[in-house]
Amino acid sequence: MATPSPLRLGFVTGATPDRWAARWRERFPREPLELVPVSEADQETLLRDGTLDAALVREPVDRAGLHLVRLYEERAVVVVPADHVLTAYDEVALADLAHEQHVLPPPPGLELREPQLDFPPMGQREAVEVVASGTGVAVMPMAVARLHHRKDVTYRPVTGADPTRVGLAWLVERDDEQIQRLVGVVRGRTARSSRD
Repeated sequence: MATPSPLRLGFVTGATPDRWAARWRERFPREPLELVPVSEADQETLLRDGTLDAALVREPVDRAGLHLVRLYEERAVVVVPADHVLTAYDEVALADLAHEQHVLPPPPGLELREPQLDFPPMGQREAVEVVASGTGVAVMPMAVARLHHRKDVTYRPVTGADPTRVGLAWLVERDDEQIQRLVGVVRGRTARSSRD
């Protein structure tokens, strides 16, 4: 009997699919699951071109032609050099970041009061490296800041910043029994429960 093609589940930086992958492998040992790391910039493209069957995506995403089950929210943090003045606080208000140079695009709702340097587009790992050089700060999800942690940077939670959301997305046209089994695993349905 031929082994079925693996179900390809993408996951963005900072998302941790391990517990769901373990549950999938326990329940469906004959159906291989392949975990594929993807960037936020590529998450939709890889879903829409069929490279992935489903993905743990970070919003916003274009919902046209996609199903999306929201799973959890991520708190925003500001990554700063380890000796930055903001490290004196346990949390930082969004408004307190108005005078900082932002390596990444600033979060919605922040009115900057300083002219910004023209940083080239960069990923979050590169942004943390630039922050470490003392050139600016970067606001990102806490899970991403933890993943790219370095000794010469630290982070503080940002109050007043909208959280980001992580969800499971798949193409409407790919809404089959296998995908619904994956949705059940991710949503915590037991092996005996029926589809919600």
